[in-house]
Amino acid sequence: MALNLTTMQPAETIGMLADYHFPPYITLAHMFHAPQGWAIRNREMTQFILQYVVDGFAHYPVEDIPYETRRGDLLFHRPNERHSIIKEDHSPYVCISLVFHFGTSAFPYEDIFKHKHLLGNFADHPVETMLSQLVSHYRQPGLVHQMHCQSLLMRILTEAAQAFESGSTRAKTDALTMPKLVLIKNYLTEHYSREIQIRELEDVSGLSKNYILTLFRQHVGMSPMQYLTWIRINKAKELAIHSSLSFSEIADRVGYSDVHTFGRMFKKKTGQSLTQFCSNLIYS
Repeated sequence: MALNLTTMQPAETIGMLADYHFPPYITLAHMFHAPQGWAIRNREMTQFILQYVVDGFAHYPVEDIPYETRRGDLLFHRPNERHSIIKEDHSPYVCISLVFHFGTSAFPYEDIFKHKHLLGNFADHPVETMLSQLVSHYRQPGLVHQMHCQSLLMRILTEAAQAFESGSTRAKTDALTMPKLVLIKNYLTEHYSREIQIRELEDVSGLSKNYILTLFRQHVGMSPMQYLTWIRINKAKELAIHSSLSFSEIADRVGYSDVHTFGRMFKKKTGQSLTQFCSNLIYS
């Protein structure tokens, strides 16, 4: 029976982790589809945890602070912080869990994240792709894959820290501008299954093309068309998880008439094929 490294003290795990020669040390990286009735109550871990909601909803109290986590939410908690994860029967819960530590090296988490647990929402953000890539590499043996995992983990933490820092700046955005950004994002979300031209976004928002591009780069981190691609990728993931549609049917549903074009796009943007994404999903 394989040892559960996540329940051990960090120092105990180091000699048992193949191909790890320096921190961070990752003891678990998986995507989990919670079955009906599943819950974790009042658990304490000896290592750091990042929990990302791929789909669905769950109550996630940490040290008596209640959180309601939905798709895109990234939650972080420290060693020995008591936490629970409670899904509702009517809602699915699919998550990516990362458990890690830095051995004897100190990780200045209070300097980076203060006392926060909920680091932000990263739906349709490159962080979401990095998390999926990390899970994929973690399942493969060898030093190169482990180094990919470590690199991705540090990039995820860096992106989360930058988003955390910029939160106060974003809150100061012109109140007239943000509703128009939301309007454009909603339009892309509603019409992702067909071809969309930038002039449509101009008509919807009343903003110029250049202003729309600037707005998206500043507050979304990508162009509107890149954002549309992320929407399609995540809709494809949802269909792969929750339906029995074939890959060609999924491609058609998310706006690609050619399944091969869809497959190349999905792998280019996520680092894995849709088949690999499905194979990474754990149901128990």
